[in-house]
Amino acid sequence: MLIPLSGSSQVGLETLPRFTLGRVFTDWGIDPIPFIVTVWAVGLYVVGVAALRRRGDRWPVGRTLAFVGLGMGSFFFATSSGVGRYDTTLLSVHMVQHMLLSMVVPLALALGAPVTLALRTLPPTPRRWLLAVLHSRVAKVLAFPPLTFALYVASPWALYFSSWYDASLASSFVHQMMHVHLVLVGTLFFWPLMGIDPVPGRVSEPFRVLLTLMTLPFHAFLGVTIMGQTTLIGGEHYLALREGPMGAWLPPALEDQHLAGGILWASGDLIGVLFFAVLFIQWVRSSMKEAAREDRRLDLVERRSRTSGAGGSPPAG
Repeated sequence: MLIPLSGSSQVGLETLPRFTLGRVFTDWGIDPIPFIVTVWAVGLYVVGVAALRRRGDRWPVGRTLAFVGLGMGSFFFATSSGVGRYDTTLLSVHMVQHMLLSMVVPLALALGAPVTLALRTLPPTPRRWLLAVLHSRVAKVLAFPPLTFALYVASPWALYFSSWYDASLASSFVHQMMHVHLVLVGTLFFWPLMGIDPVPGRVSEPFRVLLTLMTLPFHAFLGVTIMGQTTLIGGEHYLALREGPMGAWLPPALEDQHLAGGILWASGDLIGVLFFAVLFIQWVRSSMKEAAREDRRLDLVERRSRTSGAGGSPPAG
């Protein structure tokens, strides 16, 4: 049921029952923009994989699971499950959603290598268009590592310490576009670091690890800052909720905000460490492959030298 809330900037809000962990998995709703994005992204990816299989080419199952299951699955879960239903009711729930959209989803989408899939399956003309975009000056600027790092680090501060977050609480469209924005900024940052797709901004493994490590203190600092705030984020909205029917079960707004900061701090470090582990594994594998290639090259040089020596002119007799 939608009811107007006096004093709230939101036009209307649904009265929700008490939030529990079970409701995360049983209480579902659909936001149009995330739902359309999910359907199109999954559909195009599956069509590409099917096209490869029809012509007898292989595509790693792990990449499909990463993109469709973990990536777009997490995107749909974060925006349509109980997390999405309660994200404007509890700041702590929103923070869980924020970390899923800004870290888990971009990482999984990058592991799915959709650009590589597109380049292998698109007809010649669209493939040329995609290559032109990838080699364009705009793409190179947007993928410039220092810029993507600055965007990734600054976006959460801009979201929670400006009028942007209040606008997302007041407008369903702004709220849904905020979800898309978090994924896009995370994608710009993480995609070149994964080094799977041929996108601009790719850097060497040591620099990838360094950039990942540099994000950890920024998440921690933002989380601690939110935990120490005495001014409410989205205060008008959250205080108005406590004047309505949900006030009977909602925790104090400041208490929920402190919990949200703790979630940001802890989950940022945890996901960052996991991402660091992925990069480290990639680095080790890359080094092993490079060592194997060098061994093969040296073996080939040695065989050629032996063949050349054996096939020389016979001694004069």
